[in-house]
Amino acid sequence: MKKEVMVVDESAPVWRKSAGELLAGGTAGACVEAVLYPLDTVKTRLQAARTKGGWRALVSSGGGKGLYAGLMGNLAGVFPASALFLAAYEPMKKKMLHSLPKEYSAVAHLTAAAGAGVVSSLVRVPTEVIKQRMQTGQFKSAASAAQEIVRKEGIRKGMYAGYGAFLLRDLPFDAVEFLAYEQMKICYRKFVGGRELRGEEVAAIGALAGAVTGTVTTPLDVIKTRLMVQGSGNQYKGVLDCAASIVREEGPGALMKGVSARVGWITLGGCVFFTCLEKSKEFYAPKKKAALDL
Repeated sequence: MKKEVMVVDESAPVWRKSAGELLAGGTAGACVEAVLYPLDTVKTRLQAARTKGGWRALVSSGGGKGLYAGLMGNLAGVFPASALFLAAYEPMKKKMLHSLPKEYSAVAHLTAAAGAGVVSSLVRVPTEVIKQRMQTGQFKSAASAAQEIVRKEGIRKGMYAGYGAFLLRDLPFDAVEFLAYEQMKICYRKFVGGRELRGEEVAAIGALAGAVTGTVTTPLDVIKTRLMVQGSGNQYKGVLDCAASIVREEGPGALMKGVSARVGWITLGGCVFFTCLEKSKEFYAPKKKAALDL
C-alpha cells in the first residue's frame, strides 16, 4: 500500500531554490529581531553611555523607556539583509562542500558565512546605523533618521558609519557562529544515530553557538556602536582610535559594556533564529508529490 506525500524537489530550478532561501532567511531574521528587540535596545544604550553605573544608571536616567524605538524601520532592513545572507550562504556552502573533502567541511561553513556576511552588510550597516540612532533617542522615525543622516553626514560617513568596525565584528561573528552551529549539528546527529533533529535540539545548539561567539566579539560590538552613534561630531578617527580612546578615558572594562545583555540577546536569538530558519527552509523549499510505501 502506498501513501502520497510531499517531499523536497531537488530537481527544482535554481531560481525557485534561491527564492525559498531568500524567504527563509528574511523570515528568520525578522522573527528574531521582533522578539528580542527590547534587549538589543538596552544593550545599545549601555554601550553608548559614557558614564559608569551600568543597569542602575540606565534605568534611573530613563533609558529603559521606548524599548521598541525604531523597530518597524529596522524590520524593513533586517528582512532583505537576512534574506541576502542566506541566499548567498547556502549556494556557497553547498558548492564548497561538494568541492572539498568531507573532513574540510568546517572550511566550507566558515568561508561561506564570511562571504555571505560581506554581501548582506551592504544592507545591514545602514539599517544598523538608523536603528541605533533611534534607540539612543536621536530620531523619532526611520524615515527622518535616514534623511537627516544623509543630509548632514552623507552616505559614506553617515549611513555607513562604523562600516569597518561592523565588518570587523560581524564577519568573525557570522563565520564562527555558523561554523559552530553547523559543526555541532553534524556531531550531534552522529551521536543520535543520524536522525533529523527536533526543534528543541536545534534551539539548544543555536543558543550555545551564539553565546560563545557573542562573548568573544563584545569589544568589537562596543567599538562599532560608538562609531555608529557618534553623529557628525566624528570624535573618533577610526576603529583603533575609538578603541584607544575608550580604554584611555573609561578603562579596559568599558570594552565589555553590555556583555550580559548582548550574550543574553544572542543566546535567546540563537534559539529563535535557528529554529525559525530550519522550519522556514522546510516550509519554503520547492516540493513535489511522492509515493511512500506503508
